[in-house]
Amino acid sequence: MRRALSKFAVLLLLVVFLVGCSTSSADSGGDGDTIDIVWYPNESGEDLKSSRDEIGDVIADATGKEVEHHLTTDYAIAIETLVNDNADLAFMGAQGYVEARAGNDAVQPLVVSTGPSGTIDDAVYHSWLAANVENQETFKVDGEFSLDTIADKTISFVSNSSASGFKAPASSILTHFTEQEEYADLTEEDLMEGGPLFSQVLFGNSHQGAAVHLLTENAEVAAFCDTCVENYVEVAEGEENTVGSIYRVKEDAAEPFHQVTGSEFTLMSVTPVLNAPFVANMDTLGEEDYQKVQEALTSDEVANNESIFVPEDAEGSALFFKSGDERFVPVEDAWFDPFRELSK
Repeated sequence: MRRALSKFAVLLLLVVFLVGCSTSSADSGGDGDTIDIVWYPNESGEDLKSSRDEIGDVIADATGKEVEHHLTTDYAIAIETLVNDNADLAFMGAQGYVEARAGNDAVQPLVVSTGPSGTIDDAVYHSWLAANVENQETFKVDGEFSLDTIADKTISFVSNSSASGFKAPASSILTHFTEQEEYADLTEEDLMEGGPLFSQVLFGNSHQGAAVHLLTENAEVAAFCDTCVENYVEVAEGEENTVGSIYRVKEDAAEPFHQVTGSEFTLMSVTPVLNAPFVANMDTLGEEDYQKVQEALTSDEVANNESIFVPEDAEGSALFFKSGDERFVPVEDAWFDPFRELSK
């Protein structure tokens, strides 16, 4: 009996020791030789490979570690990859970050790109609701675009985890329609499926996908953002990010827009949205590498790197364009509180 208890005690101590070692290793973070970055579908295209690689090179030089890029076709996969400790860094929208942080409090913001002022005061991009040019009169009341006209239409969003491709437009739509008795009980969940407001709801899984849903007439209205399609379209009439302006798909547009070159759409609504951050999983990255990466990305060298902040008039595709003093700056968790409020 004593011998059995002795063996049990040894086994118990061994288990405690192994658990302790495992916990210590997980808590320390950053012990590996590789830093894994996961990208949303919007930034996973071949046309943005040079931008991804350049940012990866900066991170590799700063940490002395190899960088691996994980490309995805689904927002949820990208978010869960970071939350489940299978990636160290991610580039995601404000809504995606809020969801990731809620799923794992080790997820922290790293940097965000500024606006032309070089500060976060104008660190915004724009969420659009768009319609095909030939159908634009369908969405007007007394000559002005009206959200009333989207009832019973087919709409394409990006993903319910997209800040500008769902969360921001959904908030505007709910604010508008819940003031009407017929739609007083309308919820965000209702906007994810056909009825009671829309005849059908599609998800493009990327901003490019949602835009193509519109331009191929699978959807009558679509929500997507300016920065994710600016490599493929140009202003044909009006001013950038202005209701009523018309955009045309470039003749040399890359996939998936190569099938709709020359097609035109018009903006029904334009809503500013907080810029997308790079975020880190502190359990896997570790504090030391977090500091190294943040210092490198916020450096003047990166701000002046024309392969990362590409001149606005340059040809080709890029993740970030420079029209003024754009750069990366550190950002605090509280900056994303407006999107937390939208989720309540």
